[in-house]
Amino acid sequence: AEAAAAVDAFHAALENGDTGAALALLADDVLILEGGSAERSKAEYAASHLAADAEFSAAVPNVRTHRTVRAVGDSAWVASEGRTQGQFNGRPINSLSAETIVLRRDAAGWRITHIHWSSQPVR
Repeated sequence: AEAAAAVDAFHAALENGDTGAALALLADDVLILEGGSAERSKAEYAASHLAADAEFSAAVPNVRTHRTVRAVGDSAWVASEGRTQGQFNGRPINSLSAETIVLRRDAAGWRITHIHWSSQPVR
């Protein structure tokens, strides 16, 4: 439950445009895979897609349709599926999304070490 709460807090931070809070939940060595590209650190993500991800998350709601959480010791993963619908920059968005987030617990709590995002248009 604590690992899933960290994932929820990360998404809430993005949706609220609180990029500082989102970054605080990422490990320094986070690996983020999306759309065939990779960001290999918190600093790289902050310098590239973080602002755009926050803008998109604030504008287009995602409704989670399924979630699986597994934790063993200080490691956990959270896999979620959902549907994203709305408007972004004047274009309609209607897609199915899948997300896997891997977390590691340390003295500061759960930190996200890996994110893999994918989506496809609803047909």
